[in-house]
Formats: sequence, structure tokens, C-alpha cells
Amino acid sequence: MKNKNLIRFVQSLVLLPVITTSFSMGSVQKTETATNLLAKINIETDGAPALNQAAATEVLTKEARARAVDAYFKERDMPLAGTGMAMVTEAEKNGLDWRLVAAIAVRESTGGKFACKRVDNNPFGWGSCKIGFKSNEHAIATIARNLGGNNPNTAYHYEDKDTKAILQAYNPPSIVPRYADQVIAIMNSIGPINLGTMNSLAQS
Repeated sequence: MKNKNLIRFVQSLVLLPVITTSFSMGSVQKTETATNLLAKINIETDGAPALNQAAATEVLTKEARARAVDAYFKERDMPLAGTGMAMVTEAEKNGLDWRLVAAIAVRESTGGKFACKRVDNNPFGWGSCKIGFKSNEHAIATIARNLGGNNPNTAYHYEDKDTKAILQAYNPPSIVPRYADQVIAIMNSIGPINLGTMNSLAQS
């Protein structure tokens, strides 16, 4: 009976057997079955589902988005390939569009190719390249926290702003006139905002 319940749970989650998650990054086509992604999640403890449907869907969505970021970086031979999950996790944790941190890294340093020289692990140009970080993951977490308005020292710049306003605060139009539009264009190249959700599957 437990096995039958588990099968019904998985079927209701991924709409077996036909739904797949597909997205295209330029010339690279990435296709991953929802079943294969779900296989990476431990959904059973003592014979009972350990994650409800909403939680499992959230994990699958984050996985798809991280893969999209990494695919974008890898296709263009950018050093930040492999940091997709950190970028998506920190962006979502801080209430940001999941593509924002990645797109800023592309605009500022071509995905780490031209990171700040005077300091370590700063592919975002943060602090006018005067601030270094212990690792790229530390830099990602710091940037996301600030842009999300969750650092009391910088919240007045970013708090309660939409993506375009955040970017205009990060690099004002008076300094780089089309900065916000350029980053948003990169975001759209990485993938649609609803990538990995049931809405995106229905639209594909």
C-alpha cells in the first residue's frame, strides 16, 4: 500500500509519463525529464513521502533554473559555470528575480572572465572593485543580500524596488545610461522568469 501511495504521489507531481522540462540556451538545447530530476530527490523516509508536492516542485524548479544559469555560462566558456545553484538560491532567498545575480556577473565581468584584479573573487564589480571575498559563493551571497535590501547598511538603496530600479541603483543611468536594460536583456537570454514552473511547461 505504501508503494502504491508513493507511485500516485510521483505521478501527480510530474504528470508521468510525458511531461519534460525543456529550455534552449542559444544553440544549446537542454532537455531533462521531470522523472530524472525527481530521482535525485529523496522523497521517501520509512516508506512515506518526505516531501509534499509543493516542496518537491520547488526543488525541481530550482534545479531547472540552476541548470539554465550553468548552461548559459558553460556555452560561453565563462568561469562562473557551476555556481548556478548558489546564484539561484541566494537570489530567491533575498526576494530577487532568479536570473538577476547571474546577469549582473555577465555584464560586469563576462561571467568571471574579467573579474576585479585588485581583489579576490569579485566578478560583480562590487564596491568599485575595492572589496574582495573569500570565494565566489561568498560574493554571490553578499551581492544578493544587498540587492534584496537585507543589509541595513545599504537597504536604502535597494529595499522595496523592482528589478529595473535595483539595477538603476546598482549602476545609475547617469554613469551607464543603458545598464539596467543591458542586464535585463541578459536575464531574458538566460531563460524566462517562470522557468521550471508548471506554467512554463504548459507554454512550451
